[in-house]
Amino acid sequence: MPEQPSESESLRVYQHFREVFGGQPRGTSAARARRRARERPGGEPFTPGRDPKPLGAAIDGLTTQLGWAAPLSQHELLSSWPSIAGDEIAAHSEPVTIEHGVLQVRCESTAWATQLRLLRADLVTRILDRYPDAGVESIRFQGPDAPTWKRGPRSIPGRGPRDTYG
Repeated sequence: MPEQPSESESLRVYQHFREVFGGQPRGTSAARARRRARERPGGEPFTPGRDPKPLGAAIDGLTTQLGWAAPLSQHELLSSWPSIAGDEIAAHSEPVTIEHGVLQVRCESTAWATQLRLLRADLVTRILDRYPDAGVESIRFQGPDAPTWKRGPRSIPGRGPRDTYG
């Protein structure tokens, strides 16, 4: 008959597992959840930070976290142009877009565009006061759209169309 070892095989395996995995019993899932709640700060009821937050504060935090603050501010600026520029100016001009920090405004005539260029500094100051997150640094006033062959993104050097309509 083989000799009985001083320690049984199962006892040695048990002690090895206890050294490797620790000596605390796992317990039930409810006990684990309670233990995690105790370890987590602010997990207890009636502690600071557990009060419900207003919906506006939650939405503001979400827009900041997702990086939507600048685009939302830009769209709000475009929609509230009459309150920024005034009703008379807004009746003769329309904000088109904001690209690279430049607000582009289309005016109904070149005379209005010229007059609004004189008011540019005042309008930029109002925009920066009300909408600092919009990122507007300058305003570009355009007259009504008219075809031109001299300037633009698709112009080419040369004389251009002269006697082509024969």
